[in-house]
Amino acid sequence: MFILNDEVGFRLRGETSPKLGAIDLNLLVVFDAIMRDRSVTRAGQRLGLSQPAMSHALTRLRHMLNDELFVRSPNGMMPTPRAEALATPVRFALDGLQQSLEPDEFDPSKATTTFRIAVDNYAAIVLAAPIAARVAREAPGVRLDFRPSGTLDVLEQLDRSELHLAMGPWDVPGERFVRKRLVQDQFVIVYRKGHPGMKAQEFPTEKLATLPQLEISSARFGPEFETGLGKSRPGPKPAMRAPFLSAAQILATSDLVSVLPLNVAKNMTRSHRCFTGGCRVRPNRSKPR
Repeated sequence: MFILNDEVGFRLRGETSPKLGAIDLNLLVVFDAIMRDRSVTRAGQRLGLSQPAMSHALTRLRHMLNDELFVRSPNGMMPTPRAEALATPVRFALDGLQQSLEPDEFDPSKATTTFRIAVDNYAAIVLAAPIAARVAREAPGVRLDFRPSGTLDVLEQLDRSELHLAMGPWDVPGERFVRKRLVQDQFVIVYRKGHPGMKAQEFPTEKLATLPQLEISSARFGPEFETGLGKSRPGPKPAMRAPFLSAAQILATSDLVSVLPLNVAKNMTRSHRCFTGGCRVRPNRSKPR
């Protein structure tokens, strides 16, 4: 049996499993690249190999594993069930080999790598800029590739190492990923200067239900509130939905209000001086991010 980690292995169907010493590990690199790109041509470009070299490697892989592995389709090279089963353990094995060859200590001032990071709206607004500034200062050779998480299958791409990091409020099951809290935030109300309904500095959540609200579409920081018992309940039905890029102008020219995380609201008010910071929705509780 060819063991790729402590839990996963595979056998050639009906045959003795290949010995590790008989396997050309370069073929596993080719396999991993085709799994990522779903294209022999793009995988070859990733690896710096010609089309004939990639085709030859794929033929050897098929013969070695006694499986077609990839089948042509309108959506590219689709993996067979056997290839799908091999994808994660091969990825883990290659990652482990790569890490064993890297220096023991990471020197940011000398690094020249690229980090691919998925960000939700909150992370894009609040965290991306300070992270970029610090990386530019301490690791000038490092390139950051921020990608909107709403367009990605984040967990699958993390599994395949197509993403190095994802920032957002994901409730990730299992033990494959490491999670760490980056920031803790609270909700506030954002509204235009001179708004007729915003006289008091603090008021209960129930009063918020009387105000027409703007909901930010494609955002996971919509209005949800914790009661005094710590239970979550939905906020009032919004009067309008709009993308975040439109929200500032809509709020500045209407009597709509919006419930946003404090750090998002600060970013908005800095960019649009017509706003004033609103009242805290829950003065004695905070909403973790």
